[in-house]
Amino acid sequence: MTFEPPAFALPPAAPAAEARPHAFELFGRRVEDPFAWLKDANWRAVLKDPSALAPDIRTYLEAENAYAEAALSGAAALRKSLVAEMRGRIREDDASVPEPDGPFAYYSRHREGGQHPLICRRPRTVHRIAEQPEDGETGEQILLDGDKEGEGLAFFEIAGAAHSDDHRLLAWGVDTKGSELHTIRVRDLETGEDRPERVESTAGDAVWNAAGTAFFYVALDENHRPARVMRHRLGTDQAEDSIVYEEADPGFFVHIGRTQSGSYLTVTASDHETAEVHLLDRADDEGALRCVAPREERLIYSVEHWGSYLVILTNADGAVDFKIVTCPLDATARENWRDAVPYRPGTMIRHLHVLGNHLVRLELENALPRIVVRDMKGDEHTVSFAEEAYSLGLLPGYEFETARIRFTYSSMTTPAETYDYDCVTRARILRKRQTVPSGHEPADYVTRRLFATAPDGESVPISLLHRRGLALDGSAPLLLYGYGSYGTLMPAGFRTNLLSLVDRGFVYAIAHVRGGTEKGWNWYLDGKRHKKPNTFTDFVACGRALIEANYTAQGRIVAHGGSAGGMLMGAVANLAPELFAGIVADVPFVDVLNTMLDADLPLTPPEWPEWGNPAESKAAFETILSYSPYDNVAAKAYPAILALGGLTDPRVTYWEPAKWVARLRATMTGGGPILCKINMEAGHGGAAGRFDRLEEVGLIYAFALMAAARAAKPA
Repeated sequence: MTFEPPAFALPPAAPAAEARPHAFELFGRRVEDPFAWLKDANWRAVLKDPSALAPDIRTYLEAENAYAEAALSGAAALRKSLVAEMRGRIREDDASVPEPDGPFAYYSRHREGGQHPLICRRPRTVHRIAEQPEDGETGEQILLDGDKEGEGLAFFEIAGAAHSDDHRLLAWGVDTKGSELHTIRVRDLETGEDRPERVESTAGDAVWNAAGTAFFYVALDENHRPARVMRHRLGTDQAEDSIVYEEADPGFFVHIGRTQSGSYLTVTASDHETAEVHLLDRADDEGALRCVAPREERLIYSVEHWGSYLVILTNADGAVDFKIVTCPLDATARENWRDAVPYRPGTMIRHLHVLGNHLVRLELENALPRIVVRDMKGDEHTVSFAEEAYSLGLLPGYEFETARIRFTYSSMTTPAETYDYDCVTRARILRKRQTVPSGHEPADYVTRRLFATAPDGESVPISLLHRRGLALDGSAPLLLYGYGSYGTLMPAGFRTNLLSLVDRGFVYAIAHVRGGTEKGWNWYLDGKRHKKPNTFTDFVACGRALIEANYTAQGRIVAHGGSAGGMLMGAVANLAPELFAGIVADVPFVDVLNTMLDADLPLTPPEWPEWGNPAESKAAFETILSYSPYDNVAAKAYPAILALGGLTDPRVTYWEPAKWVARLRATMTGGGPILCKINMEAGHGGAAGRFDRLEEVGLIYAFALMAAARAAKPA
């Protein structure tokens, strides 16, 4: 596809935020923060009601939005074309493979033109589980119509939907502001009507008791943190809900779930390196919680139930990449843990799935995933694939007494495939292959796995995709994506949207930098706290390796990352701006020092194990100050930058990209343009509707194409 991207149409003057003197001193260092005023002192109210935003801040953000739209105005036709292409690759009436549970099979689907999912079920008939449901199909029951529920709302997102064991009721959570303050409602599945009760300010998920007379949920505290597990009895007011568990440490978030057996509610309190799990019998929900093992610093574990035993995935006893242990259900203390799958250095166990007669694990070795199935005799076999780089996911399912597991497979060239796998017969049945309506031929594309050498000698994996036949002479523009935090793995999976860039001559690459777990848990440990700068130098090393391999050239790379990956974008912009034609920082965590010093912000205390606590540790303060993107903006040329944020984002607050952009413009000596766009009706995830999200992707891709094209022109 040959074309000439439009140029930036820059207005005569960019918005200039007023620099208002503000500074603080800590550990003998004075830190200037002239744009601190962009943080609304009433930010909690803004999360609940965006109209509460201070007028001077709103005026500035709206000026930034107008400037960004004007600068990108020449790309209106390109953006429209990109969105049309991306939408053309989506099967609009797509559906998940129905998941059996007792007398029904549950699934979600979209209708043609619909923005939001429909939660559905139909009577279970095994021979038809794989078939694609159709709108109005005989026997289908639409439990929740997202399009209908979200009609007329600027933002609407279903957080979760859980049916009761007797299949009579559905508890569903919804966010209508983008601030992740979810309301849980209960729908009577016989009448299709919601019961009158509404449970507000929750994390969105619900777990029923066995009788279907009550459900458990996580309540958010005044600082937007998931801190308490509550029990709601049907037919009562929320004010009457009882506390099942309350976490006293603001650095620990609380999550709920249920064991695959269905016997127990799990209550997990955790930060990024320590976990503690409690169990409650779902058949006796008035009983007491039982702690499996008291929290120990840097001890991580998760729990499943298997007959008279618990099966535990843990890093105990130095098992850095995790191992699986068992213990009697009535003797769960650490001294009773016995190895079932011992620790093997270099093989990371990412997920544990327990069925009535099988233990199934998803593990990672040499940055490639595989599934391992073990029967009750201890015999094992492996499910794996042969591509050079691919993604593999294990889906949980509802049932326990079954020999069937479900997994998904894709690569950067291969659309997603959903398989059912019989753990006894080892039969692998394809249930669904992702449809690309506009057409896709995997043979037209090439996916590769390369390695870059970091400054300290570490080998950093890179997954890449390009069209077959692309001239690898250094002339191609390249989009380099990175994240590298919290141990999050960036899968080398299929994404239809990327084809719009790749078909226009881009190379797409993922830098699997330290801070993720692509090479095991140590890969994560080597990219956090005082070792966080490894993430940034790894990313730069990946860019330079791709240049040396002639996939691109210096100044032809567009970097992209979001959230903590947006912090990576800010850091590399300061570290090596000459490498990049452009940088897209999506909801970027760029005001790291100020955020980590503000213990009232929702995520700050739980984040201290990840970044360090700069209020108490001089070493943490010095490390964060050394790389915090906002605090390290310098008088030099920067590439074109697009910073995106959400007004009601409780994770990375809107003022982070706004402050960063203001300081960049006030300090830089050349380059740009620097653009900032704040979604005034959404939060961390951006637009909730599936087609509305394409508009945001179209904006990012248009910017990338424009930045790369400008960099290719002679000065």
